[in-house]
Amino acid sequence: MRAFYKNNNGLIATADWTPNCWINIECPTEAEKKYLLEELQIPEAFYNDIEDIDERPRIEIENGWTLIIMRIPVKSNDVKLPFHTIPVGVVFKGEVCITISFHKTEMLTDFVTYTKRKNINIKDNFDLVLKLLLSSSVWFLKYLKQVNQKIKLAEDNLEKSIKNEELQALLQIEKCLVFFMTSLKGNDILLHRIKNIKSQKEHFDSDLLEDVEIELRQAQETTNIYSDILTGTMDAYASVISNNMNTIMKQMTSISIILMIPTLIASLYGMNVPNDLEDNRYGIWIVITVSVLLSAFGVFLFKRKRWF
Repeated sequence: MRAFYKNNNGLIATADWTPNCWINIECPTEAEKKYLLEELQIPEAFYNDIEDIDERPRIEIENGWTLIIMRIPVKSNDVKLPFHTIPVGVVFKGEVCITISFHKTEMLTDFVTYTKRKNINIKDNFDLVLKLLLSSSVWFLKYLKQVNQKIKLAEDNLEKSIKNEELQALLQIEKCLVFFMTSLKGNDILLHRIKNIKSQKEHFDSDLLEDVEIELRQAQETTNIYSDILTGTMDAYASVISNNMNTIMKQMTSISIILMIPTLIASLYGMNVPNDLEDNRYGIWIVITVSVLLSAFGVFLFKRKRWF
């Protein structure tokens, strides 16, 4: 899907391209790929890099074109991985500025709406990149709140009963946090590289840079906190499972000892040696009675916890 936006106290959609407008392309079709490579003549290597789902945040310049790749969070329909991150590329040269994403995202649509609501103008291409980085950090924090709710829900379920499903839910959340942490570190490195571009240092908005750094740092710290909490929770439940297993093994050992008593008596009585009960017609009942009494005594000791 291709859309054109121009500055007019916020980003306003327009039907055709005009100089210095922003071209946003999501999930590009073959026709849009041809438009990018043949009409706009962006380097094909840039297009292929953005298409790679594992591409790391970076900045690259080739034939006058500048490529900046950042990673943004998205919500997926995959139950096993509710949140993950994707690369978004910003490619610009002269009066042409394009953002390319191979996945549909909420962030870019919300970004346009936000600029309209706050009457925010985009000064230049690097200003757009910084504002997109700021927006991505805000969306990281927004999704982290939902991740925290999932952690609490999984903990509540584990308090009722420890099942594989609840433990798997925690593992899935841990994977989301790993993706978030890695992407935020990459965006942080990208921000420092942008700040160190000598030709642009004087043109950067210092307040905007500070806002981006603050939001990015907050997102990183929040992700680390939730990751540490989740790790501690999983370790605690691993200890609970281990303790429950030890308790069950103690009970099984006690039961096996109790069941061994009548087996021992029957074995002794069944030996091929003379005894006073071999000709007694009540012998079998005496053996059963003794076995039951000793077993009952063993159960009594077990309940009083005198054995363990």
